[in-house]
Amino acid sequence: MLTRRELKKIARARLKDAQILFQNRRYDGAAYLCGYAIELWLKARICRTLGWQGFPSTNREFQSLSSFKTHDLDILLKLSGVEKKIKTRFLAEWSVISAWRPEVRYQPIGTIRKEDAKMMIESVIELMRNI
Repeated sequence: MLTRRELKKIARARLKDAQILFQNRRYDGAAYLCGYAIELWLKARICRTLGWQGFPSTNREFQSLSSFKTHDLDILLKLSGVEKKIKTRFLAEWSVISAWRPEVRYQPIGTIRKEDAKMMIESVIELMRNI
């Protein structure tokens, strides 16, 4: 089980990794890590909302919680308890990041433009401040 603190620490690390990749013109990798940063941040928020000590991380821990075993950011946002706030006050940022899927790792190199990666990083920063 990953604690809220651990989830947030990993999320911040993924965001920092994305920023370093962006600075080195590795836009595809930067955008990819942005998705994981916000996924982890949402999972930390779910723990807070539900009063959990941590988020399940093994198949055994997920046995009765299969709906929580997802990378789908829209589902995680619904489970977080802050969907209305985010979609009301931060819809532009959410729209940028919610298109992310883990499968983007299979896209050809050069699919993500500099501007798109920059918007993703900025959106993640704003969302992490407000989730």
